[in-house]
Amino acid sequence: MLQPVARRTWARRGKTPILRQWERHDRLSVVSALTLSPKRRRFGLYWKSQRRNIRGEDLVPFLRELLRHLPRGFILVWDRWSVHKGLPVRRYLERHADRIGVEWLPSYAPELNPDEHVWGHTKHGELANCCPGDIDDLEGRVEGSMRSKASRSDLLRSFFKLARLKL
Repeated sequence: MLQPVARRTWARRGKTPILRQWERHDRLSVVSALTLSPKRRRFGLYWKSQRRNIRGEDLVPFLRELLRHLPRGFILVWDRWSVHKGLPVRRYLERHADRIGVEWLPSYAPELNPDEHVWGHTKHGELANCCPGDIDDLEGRVEGSMRSKASRSDLLRSFFKLARLKL
């Protein structure tokens, strides 16, 4: 769920910035995958946004799309979010066990998840103190942020390094 993040900033004495935000009843949820091709060492970033909380049945189309882009298959390195372990996802993974493997991260270890670093960079870096006028504006800014990251292999590589994963 993406909502505006207020961060500290510098301002002239007596000129405290005021951030105006809409009431936060809207939701923008985004699922993403950071990929690394084992042979070519190419990085990729895939994402999908929707305007409600993500449920297990929402992950299946995302996994289907990933499999379309990565037809030889892939290994998911997942945290233990309940949505990742839901019945629709388990059934899909069982049907495609020949092309999709799953490795589970330890519980409560977001620092080991490269995708968490993608979102940290987005929320607390590029979109910090961003006050979009409405959900459309927020979605456009998130899309722009993700597109710019997707084209920067150096940045994507740094997310893996921050997670201390061997490349």
